Amino acid sequence: MPMGQLRRLGRDGPWVSALGVGCMGMSDFYGPADEAESRATLHEALDHGLNFLDTADMYGPHTNEELVGRAIAGRRDEVFLATKFGVVRSEDPRARRIDSSPGYARRACEASLRRLAVDHIDLFYLHRRNPDVPIEETVGAMAGLVAEGKVRFLGLSEVSAETLRRGCAEAPIAALQSEYSLWTRGLEREILPVAREFGVAVVAYAPLGRGLLAGGPATVEGLAADDIRRQQPRFLGDDLTANLRLVERVRTLASESGCTPAQLALAWLLGQGTDVFPLPGMRRRAHLRENTGSLGLSLSPDLLRAATEAVGEAAGARAPDMTRLEQ
Repeated sequence: MPMGQLRRLGRDGPWVSALGVGCMGMSDFYGPADEAESRATLHEALDHGLNFLDTADMYGPHTNEELVGRAIAGRRDEVFLATKFGVVRSEDPRARRIDSSPGYARRACEASLRRLAVDHIDLFYLHRRNPDVPIEETVGAMAGLVAEGKVRFLGLSEVSAETLRRGCAEAPIAALQSEYSLWTRGLEREILPVAREFGVAVVAYAPLGRGLLAGGPATVEGLAADDIRRQQPRFLGDDLTANLRLVERVRTLASESGCTPAQLALAWLLGQGTDVFPLPGMRRRAHLRENTGSLGLSLSPDLLRAATEAVGEAAGARAPDMTRLEQ
């Protein structure tokens, strides 16, 4: 397996692995958890230089941070650890509320530190923004955590270009985490230019279209009852039919390039700029091994262009409720 190549996270940020390790699915949203396999996957990632681990307090909720904390015990100095706050869950697994208040930012940070069993968080994101709370207030509180040594770098997630600009004016923002992939390119129009203006890295979640760009699943019928893809518009009805045609185009290009569809999709993102960090979910070592194969690929300008033109935007909304995104 190739060693994880490094990229600078933000204009003045640290050097971290170009490929992040998304930990969410190890605990939530994609069927039953397997902690032994998850820990083995995280250890193997670190062994091969993939040090950029991503979790959040709402995954589980809370249990994903605890799992990651146990997995990195004794190896903290090898890890660039990212977590998020702002999405609050209740006993109803479908219920969500957004709290981006300054007071909650502090409480959430302290709770994450306890669950992760660490003395600082390397990258602390606002997961979602409540538009009733000025972003300046939230980022100001997050900057206070940096001053106290509890956090090293700040991030925002799924915010608009204007919110990103305002956040950057309040304090340095190292990273913006948003959905970005071969078939989700909305941020290229307004958000990506602002990120580049301020030297903000783009951490691309769902880079494999929640698995569909990697070749499956072609139907939701076999998925676990609590798998979030059962409610994702892109996996349902006519949208799924249209998207499977796009998947076939990716499969054809990958075959011609001697790689897997997942590797092509990740290599395409890596080729969009050294400020882009794909963050695929990696529940198992098999996923890790396939995904890291993208680091050894160098797509020619012609192939990058061919992939861009062959796929385009996916059919269907990327989430059931879009009102929480890009605020």
